[in-house]
Amino acid sequence: MGELAEQLRKELDRYSAGGKLPSSRVLVDRYRVSPVTVSRALAQLAAEGLVVTRPGAGAFRAVPRESGSAALGDTSWQEVALSADGAAELVPRTVDASGVLATLASPPPGVIEFNSGYLHPSLQPEQAMGAALSRAGRRPGVWARPPVEGVPELREWFARSIGGAITAAEVLVTSGGQSALTTALRALAPPGAPVLVESPTYPGMLAIARAAGLRPVPVPVDPDGVRPALLADAFRATGARVFVCQPLFQNPTGATLAPERRGEVLRIAREAGAFVIEDDFVRRLAHEDSGPLPRPLAADDPDGVVVHVSSLTKATSPSFRVGALAARGPVLGRLRAIQVVDTFFVPRPLQEAALELVGSPAWPRHLRAVSRELKDRRDTMTTALRLDLPELALPHIPSGGYHLWLRLPDGTDEPALVAAALRAGVAVTPGRPYFSAEAPAGHLRLSFVGVTGTGEITEGVRRLRAALNGSTAGS
Repeated sequence: MGELAEQLRKELDRYSAGGKLPSSRVLVDRYRVSPVTVSRALAQLAAEGLVVTRPGAGAFRAVPRESGSAALGDTSWQEVALSADGAAELVPRTVDASGVLATLASPPPGVIEFNSGYLHPSLQPEQAMGAALSRAGRRPGVWARPPVEGVPELREWFARSIGGAITAAEVLVTSGGQSALTTALRALAPPGAPVLVESPTYPGMLAIARAAGLRPVPVPVDPDGVRPALLADAFRATGARVFVCQPLFQNPTGATLAPERRGEVLRIAREAGAFVIEDDFVRRLAHEDSGPLPRPLAADDPDGVVVHVSSLTKATSPSFRVGALAARGPVLGRLRAIQVVDTFFVPRPLQEAALELVGSPAWPRHLRAVSRELKDRRDTMTTALRLDLPELALPHIPSGGYHLWLRLPDGTDEPALVAAALRAGVAVTPGRPYFSAEAPAGHLRLSFVGVTGTGEITEGVRRLRAALNGSTAGS
């Protein structure tokens, strides 16, 4: 594969910028190599930014960056954002994993898991993952050191998944989404700096920020996502250079950023000279009734405002830790440097297994099956809550993801209810860790993805009803 890539690299000058290269079949015949070798060589050139592949159309010589194409945008503003470290006021680091452990802890036997953040084993593509790992293990060189940026073909696959003008050369393979978020926050904000976050938001991200000595500043969300006017106010008030958001099926509210707000958020960040870290963590867990999904923010961002994070973990298994960072402009070099210092690289066998999995017929079948099952589970939980717990407000029913976000009645003791629920045989996630400042009310996050099926969901809600009755009587 390396020899073919080198040969093709030398021959690129024969083609004009944007010109189409010979088809894979022609290259197979010309160089007397296998189709796999051709595919991998083209992926290597795509990862280097020399070639652009278009599904169904073929491979084309990339347009040089210096050509001034408007679609490439202007990333020169990043030089200011990346060097504005001196004004930060240091704040103490706080290393607190309690918010993360709430979704990682395994409850005692017999307890129904409404606190899980991962697919139940019955929903995981275990057979397909095992077959992919077996095929990957037989690939020549699978135990060799991979490129620090990631295996080229996997970078190409992630680039196509993101869409827009993102290329394989702008993608780094990471050890899951949490690792990618850690790298992004460390790259973009110095210790002591403010970082804007949605409120409420993912506790794991808040833990990363505080462990790095950053100061999370909340920006409220509603059913249409983050509120742009409040985002602009927060940038002006704090001078922050980073905003972390989940535009699709936000955790915990399930909100999706409204179409009219998408461009507004990017414009506000760009005017503030700031980056947007887009945590696209659950795109592959859309429900059957979700309809067409909006593109990632990164796909509509020519100026390098967005640092995109995505992962295969949520749609597969907690142990299948393969994700991606995508960015444009000078910031990519900093992201790469921090990732190399922290982890060197993602193990090649896992990357090769990921390639085998997403390229197999089992992958789309798995996603369709999970999409149907998640809708059924969401509907079952929603119906059970309305029948048995109507006093718990459910402001938004998401069409993707794996949980519901409930507001407790005023005056409810949230910690007492969580403890009572566990005694009643159901583990739930408290709402307090999702807020970076004072919580406006008590909340619960109920996951429907870590249980065996709809019967357990109905029983879990019944147990939660008993817990609420008991905690109310006790008060």
